[in-house]
Amino acid sequence: MNIFQSIFYPPPPSLFLNVMTAVCFIAIANLGISEVRGTHLAYSKFWNWKEAASGKKSSAGTAAKVSGRTGMLMLYTPALVAAVVSFFLPGVLVAPRGVLVCAALGLHFLKRDLEILFIHKFSGNMMVHSSIPITFSYFTNTVLIIVSQYLSTGMPEPDINLTYAGIVLFLVGITGNFYHHYLLSKLREKGDKAYKIPTGGLFNLVICPHYLFEIIDLFGIALISQTLHSYCFAFGSMFYLMGRSVATRNWYMSKFENFRTGVKALVPYIF
Repeated sequence: MNIFQSIFYPPPPSLFLNVMTAVCFIAIANLGISEVRGTHLAYSKFWNWKEAASGKKSSAGTAAKVSGRTGMLMLYTPALVAAVVSFFLPGVLVAPRGVLVCAALGLHFLKRDLEILFIHKFSGNMMVHSSIPITFSYFTNTVLIIVSQYLSTGMPEPDINLTYAGIVLFLVGITGNFYHHYLLSKLREKGDKAYKIPTGGLFNLVICPHYLFEIIDLFGIALISQTLHSYCFAFGSMFYLMGRSVATRNWYMSKFENFRTGVKALVPYIF
């Protein structure tokens, strides 16, 4: 029994899907490297980072942009639609763990949309050119995870069934992510657009606990699925969120003199 057989379904008999798995992993991980190097996707506090960094009006000032709320809905809604549509495809539902995987993906993106509509408070805009790759990534990877699950029909089951461990991780991740998003929303009163150093929960130890729990959430989905693509998406997302959390910590350190240097980026006491 080798490690691959223990935790993965065999790779699907699809050259296209296997190539896309590699491409998606490299593309998402590369975004994390870009974040560390100072090239940020233009949303949230980084929506106008080029202009702020240069101190003068840049091409971003004339680029197409939408409100932060609209932009964030653009990111997640297509993936949510893909997950919902999958429930009307009989072949997907009879696939091993098909219902669980589709339900987890649907809950993940439904929660995000509901948070955007009712929890988050937005102060900036989002550049359309930054929303496109993120939207494409979420939508494409959601579809490919579902297709991978469908193509696992009739294949040997992994030697170690990680479904229940995945459900636990998913629930911990989605709950922790929501809780820290809620704490972030409470930093601002109505009409307040100023950023503040977040506190409470794990914010006292790391600046991006919501990213940490999103990673746990995605690895929960990967363990439920146990397909190569779901693992690659989880690892790629982890590398991106690691890079984004480093950039976020650097941003807070540059903006707030009272930012505690002992607060890590993502993992308490470690990173």
